[in-house]
Amino acid sequence: MAQSLRDDVAPATGTTGPGAAVLGGRVDRGARTAAALGAAVLGFFVVTLDALVVNVALPSIRGELGGGITGLQWVVDGYTLMFAALLLSAGSLSDRFGARRAFGAGVVGFVLASLACGLAPSMGALVAARFVQGAAAAMMMPSSMALIGQAYPNPVARARAVAVWALGGSVASSAGPVLGGVLTLVSWRLIFFLNLPAGVIALLLLAKTARSPHRPAPFDWIGQITAVAAMGALTYGAIEAGAAGIAAPRVLAAVTVAVIAFICFLVAQARGAHPMVPLDLFRSPTVTVAVAVGFAFVVGYYGLPFLMSLYLQQVRGLTSLGTGLAFLPMMLIGLVLTPFSARLAERLGARTLVTAGLLAMTAGMLALAVVPAASPVWLVVALMVPVGLAGPLVMPPVMALLLNAVPGSRAGTASGVFNTSRQLGGALAVAVFGALLTTPAGFLHGLRAGLLIAAAVALAAAAASPLLAARSRAPRPA
Repeated sequence: MAQSLRDDVAPATGTTGPGAAVLGGRVDRGARTAAALGAAVLGFFVVTLDALVVNVALPSIRGELGGGITGLQWVVDGYTLMFAALLLSAGSLSDRFGARRAFGAGVVGFVLASLACGLAPSMGALVAARFVQGAAAAMMMPSSMALIGQAYPNPVARARAVAVWALGGSVASSAGPVLGGVLTLVSWRLIFFLNLPAGVIALLLLAKTARSPHRPAPFDWIGQITAVAAMGALTYGAIEAGAAGIAAPRVLAAVTVAVIAFICFLVAQARGAHPMVPLDLFRSPTVTVAVAVGFAFVVGYYGLPFLMSLYLQQVRGLTSLGTGLAFLPMMLIGLVLTPFSARLAERLGARTLVTAGLLAMTAGMLALAVVPAASPVWLVVALMVPVGLAGPLVMPPVMALLLNAVPGSRAGTASGVFNTSRQLGGALAVAVFGALLTTPAGFLHGLRAGLLIAAAVALAAAAASPLLAARSRAPRPA
């Protein structure tokens, strides 16, 4: 009895004993899981932040480095394109090397690339660094989710951890324009230097996490190379079409390369032993429509900040901070409503919510396209809010429908395809919209044309959304 009491009080008094060992193990495990979650959240935060924060700084970057609209398009698309192209195979690399090691390599690459962005002496150097930054971001995304999955084996605790992880992205989306505006008042280079302390903290937290298991994972080299070639050539062709014209030899050559590479990609996926994108995934209408919805949503959600940042600063004369504040209501409504999206989907139906969100985005884009150029800035800000409202109405429900439409063994692949379609939508939006801004018709004509295209794409996705599964229930695996 006395020995038992001593064992029970040992942890409190600092003496050793079985109780101390148990408590010490629990504390150690708790610290490791918290460190894993903290590192993953920081990684997702900086990855999301760098996809949006640069939009507000574009006029300042152009003023210092030159390069015209084409250079600014590559500053945005260099990051997004590599993110999209490498995201498909980053998951298998994370499995092969272990999530901890893959995430660490991604963070180191991201920090070094951010440093190179901040020190870039020319537009070419900045674009090259953005390519490396996007590649590192692609490595960080799936490995951050894998870290959470390994740290939280309990499904309930894991779901809560994923919610915290997702909140990091929402905070980055909301804070990005304002933070970019504030930092750009001093220097646009600070928006990249901000990643340095965040990356160092993430690495320190990662050092406290448990080692990740790793296993041999097949890598689809042919699929990866052809995917990069197809996406890169298509984006290059769209960007150069604005400067050289759609019939220019280099534009036609880029489109030809994109078509050939895409055909080779499809053949590799159909005949390969370990394809990145199993084509039979698309036998499900829900998977096909969900991927299309993700693409259409990001065309507007990423394309709008690119267009409106240039409009508000170059046409309306706002500062970078004023432009960031103009985006704040649009971003905040998404941050506020995201925690309630699951309850809304349960009450109204996920399919209904997705359709309503896409229609709200369509209405906002149409209104911005037809409003007079001299309208009060507050009206422009108000008309951007429906686009922000679409975020919590579309993304969480359509992601849930997608994952429930595939067997659990293919959830990671389906998620990778979905996120790749989103990033590709953002890259093409910036490429096409930027090209429209440089046409002889003028900036405002190109702005309105881009907004109308985004509205048409969102409306088409809304028309297809009734094909999504009516119920959020996973089919039984064959």
